[in-house]
Amino acid sequence: MSTQRVIDWLTEHEEQSIERFMEWLRIPSVGTDPKHDKDTAQAASWAADHLKDSGFSVELMKTGTTENPGQPIVLATSPGDDEYTGPHILFYGHYDVQPADPIELWESAPFEPVRKPAEGQIGERIVARGACDDKGQVMMFLEAMRGWYETTGKPGGGVRYTVLLEGEEESGSVNLEQFVQDNKDILSKTDVCLISDTGMLGRGKPAITYGVRGLAYIEVTLIGPDQDLHSGLWGGKVPNPINELTKVLAQLWDNDRRVTIPNFYDGVRELTDTERQEWKELGVDPIAALRSIGMPPEANIGETGYTATEREWARPTCDINGIIAGYTGPGAKTVIPSTASAKLSFRLVDDQDSDKIAQDAIEWFKQRTPPGCTWSFENHGGGAPATCATESAPLQAAFRAINKACGIKPAMIKSGGSIPVAGLLKTTIGLETIFMGFGLEDDRVHSPNEKFELDCFRMGARSHAALVAELTGSSED
Repeated sequence: MSTQRVIDWLTEHEEQSIERFMEWLRIPSVGTDPKHDKDTAQAASWAADHLKDSGFSVELMKTGTTENPGQPIVLATSPGDDEYTGPHILFYGHYDVQPADPIELWESAPFEPVRKPAEGQIGERIVARGACDDKGQVMMFLEAMRGWYETTGKPGGGVRYTVLLEGEEESGSVNLEQFVQDNKDILSKTDVCLISDTGMLGRGKPAITYGVRGLAYIEVTLIGPDQDLHSGLWGGKVPNPINELTKVLAQLWDNDRRVTIPNFYDGVRELTDTERQEWKELGVDPIAALRSIGMPPEANIGETGYTATEREWARPTCDINGIIAGYTGPGAKTVIPSTASAKLSFRLVDDQDSDKIAQDAIEWFKQRTPPGCTWSFENHGGGAPATCATESAPLQAAFRAINKACGIKPAMIKSGGSIPVAGLLKTTIGLETIFMGFGLEDDRVHSPNEKFELDCFRMGARSHAALVAELTGSSED
């Protein structure tokens, strides 16, 4: 069975595929909003039915507790052919979507998907909440599975798949870790995770993301006097928590913009010359990126010795995300506040340990306690970074699949963002993750008028179809 026969099926049945896609988008599965709980459960059932119609064995599994139930998880499996010797793939995606607010900024109803023609640089597209994140990208996989089943009668085209679709990704996957722990025996039988929830370098420029950064997030509060004070009577006589906190925060980086927390760089792998050259040849324009956010070329700053791309994809960072203290209302109020707080995030790479980073950071603050003050700390959690070896057989299969389906070799890239499920699967069951996504930078993910271009949808569906052939060794049959 050649890939071409499945791709022909996808082409011949594209209108039906798009209508199924739009049907799923009409379900307002806002998992973060309790008033949409029934809608979210309906979206899960819709995905389960689609997988059943493609020959998968499917179960809707409860999450949470009786007192605090979560959204259901769709867990589906295909047995694979008896002679199949390739990897058992865990496909992960999510069917919940972000809230549509602010509604008034949408050009069409967010849950009434609209198919719009190409205009300017924007191709023909579907506009709706969830169009790209993540229903559209999951739908590429679902339709590829439908194509293989319709043309061969084999679920998953003969590949062993386990499909896990959750409904709480947009609200922090609060029940996913427990679900993974409870179903560790099932999930541990898989060999590699495949996720379609990332992007390309641009239109017609597919990419495989082989690494995402992890995250640690803490909140620090410096506590001074037991009440707010008059700055005329007490200024210069007692520690001002704002003054003292900002002085401590300023010590987080040295003159080379490296983080000064001891052992912070433990587990960070140095970039190879090959990686640096390959990334350079991608032609990423940091100046244009700065211009797009209203910044001049001299704003290209960061850790000394690394380019903007290298800093985003391969280096850890520390950022202050918020400072809360004192009087910030209109007019003047001469007050020395009793406390001052800061929220800090650390983006992590390679083998850095998010829990250790958080504890090391807290210890670093304790060692810099201003005289007469105390600290309180809150660890808001995080997740491990995840990097897949570029020479791994499943990743190379994905590379060949995209190349054959799209007629262009995919770029090998990393992401500066974090996808917590990848870190969770890595630390819990030792899975590496391949990100085979087809989103575009201007898809307005999480914003009004979210879109997914049909060219991207086609490329993704065909690439997932071609991957089956690469895994089964049937691509040249």
